[in-house]
Amino acid sequence: MSERDLVRLSRFLSLVLRHNPGAIGLTLDAQGWAEVESLLEAARRDGVGLSLESLRRIVAEDSKTRYSMSEDGRRVRANYGHTVDVNLNLRAQEPPALLYHGTATRSLDSIKRYGITSRRRRFVHLSIDISTATVVARRHGKPAILTVDAHRMHGAGFEFFYSESGIWLTGTVPPEYIVFSDLSIPG
Repeated sequence: MSERDLVRLSRFLSLVLRHNPGAIGLTLDAQGWAEVESLLEAARRDGVGLSLESLRRIVAEDSKTRYSMSEDGRRVRANYGHTVDVNLNLRAQEPPALLYHGTATRSLDSIKRYGITSRRRRFVHLSIDISTATVVARRHGKPAILTVDAHRMHGAGFEFFYSESGIWLTGTVPPEYIVFSDLSIPG
């Protein structure tokens, strides 16, 4: 299977496990898990050539750790980025002092006014390092990296969650917790 095929199948998984399982007649449980056999059958009915082998490969090799399989290999789910209502059983944790958010420079005026909001997703995604945030930012246009004072936010009562994929999640980041200096990244 080519890399191009794997990317196409990963996008399909993102759609059905994060945003619209009903598009192929799939049902997720309350924690976002789908039965692997049900997913494979629904994909086949929808004309998508997703095999058990390709599913396992995508879960294992995805550089952003978007997906998990249950220990028994019978269920699969997306680890973060949902727009459908699921309970990922995340525990609130104390975050590192600083976290980073990659965005496009065209979004800066809105962020300065309203902060970083989850928009259609359930959480704001934050990175532990600038390099990861830069990769994210480049997907959205001319990149800008924002520094979030997570320590101060946490002290003010904001909850943070650490996902299996290494992403920190929170509901919103008000502008007073964002450092707006050295925003743009070359390239």
